[in-house]
This record gives sequence, structure tokens and C-alpha cells, in this order.
Amino acid sequence: MPEGDTVWNTARVLHRALAGARLTGSDFRVPQLATTDLTGWTVRESASRGKHLLLRLDGPAGEERTLHSHLRMDGAWRAYAPGERWTARPAHLIRVVLRSAGAVAVGYHLHELALIPTAEESSLVGHLGPDLLGPDWDPDEAVRRLAAHPEQSIGEALLDQRNLAGVGNLYKCEVLFLRGVSPWTPVRAVPDLAGTVTLAQRLLAANRGRWTQSTTGVLRRGGTSYVYGRRAQPCRRCGTAIRKEELGERVTYWCPVCQPERD
Repeated sequence: MPEGDTVWNTARVLHRALAGARLTGSDFRVPQLATTDLTGWTVRESASRGKHLLLRLDGPAGEERTLHSHLRMDGAWRAYAPGERWTARPAHLIRVVLRSAGAVAVGYHLHELALIPTAEESSLVGHLGPDLLGPDWDPDEAVRRLAAHPEQSIGEALLDQRNLAGVGNLYKCEVLFLRGVSPWTPVRAVPDLAGTVTLAQRLLAANRGRWTQSTTGVLRRGGTSYVYGRRAQPCRRCGTAIRKEELGERVTYWCPVCQPERD
């Protein structure tokens, strides 16, 4: 599942391809936007907000609109040179195509696709907590929001984008392992919430600008994570077999020795 750093990287790809360019054509393949034509609009910028992508555009008559999309589990944007073959995904997964003189941006299997006045962006992303990779990042506010739900498990609380925006399942598992905290620990029993959110921000920031997500400092295949995706493999610290179970609607990975449960 794309996490905050992947969405940040995707926003930068779109920005490099389209920012400042006038659109020469658009093709929306979703019912709610099927008749929308952005020809003549100029792309001002591409930005991310947590796991949300915001493509901001200026219209010929001075209008300002934002094309919002969410990648969820399987969405993706790709940028191609004009005439280049689109190879990322099957054609039936394409939801939007934006063309300029210098690039073609293709959105695959996008979710929550909407075109709204830029001034109304908060209607779609205003509920989010501080963005770990955004200018609004505020660790104190993230801690305050987490602490407001003391009985919730820390594993579920970190995934709640209303608390802090950008953490997905991979970073949840890795942060809690590095902090020595069981995913089932109630928020009130986590010894250092500030240290937890600070570490989460540092891990995401370290992976900006690259597609390989690593929390170990190792980029080679099989060495990028401590617990995530490593069920039954030995813990890199103590050698105990890593476990995998469901936590809420997601699976979680943890070491039962290095991450003892707390009440």
C-alpha cells in the first residue's frame, strides 16, 4: 500500500512533468468526471497531503481547481513522454489522462477522484492530522491527537490519518519494533509518544526521493525491513520468529520478545 513517502514521491514526479504546462487534452474515465475537459488549463503545482494527491490548476478565466486523488492499495500515477508506450498497468485500469506538449500523465486505479475549487480542498483533506512530510508537521499536535484516544491500540492509532497523516502498515510495524512496543499496547501505556511520532517522521523523510522503502538502512532485497513482511523469519535483534496477525483491518508484524505487551 502506498504510504506517505510514496505519495510524496509521486507528487514530485507529476510536478516535474506538468508544473507550468498548459494542458492540451484530458480524458477522464470515471462517471462523475466523464464530460470534464481541462484543455487550456495550466498546472500550477502537484502536492501531497498525507496519502492524498492534489494537482492544482489555473483555468483560462482565472478559475482555480484541484484534481484530488487517493492511491489507496493499488493506485498509481505515471508520467510518459508524448508518443511513449504506456506500460505501467493494463489499459482498463486507467482513470485519467492529462496531456501537455512535453508530457502525458496517466492515473491508474485512482480512488476518490474529484475536481473541486482549490479554496475548498479542506473539505477533502481538512480532517487529516499533521502531515509527516508536510510544512504543517507538528509532533506536539500529533501526540495530542494520539493521546485523546488512550484506550485505542497504538497500532491502530498510528494508522488513523486523523492523528498523523502518512503512516501506513509498513511504517507502523517498523516504528513499533524500533521503539520496542507491542502493536496491541493501549496508547496510554506507550512510554514515549513523542519519541514514537518523531521516529515515524524520520523514517518517512529518509525515504523521500527514492522508491525503495528501507527502515534498516539497507537497500538490497530482503534487507529493507526489521519485521514487516518477515513472518516466521528470525528477528534481526534476538532471533525469535517474527509473527504476523490481524490488527483491526490490517495485518501486523512484530517480534514477541522485543515488543512485550503492556497494560
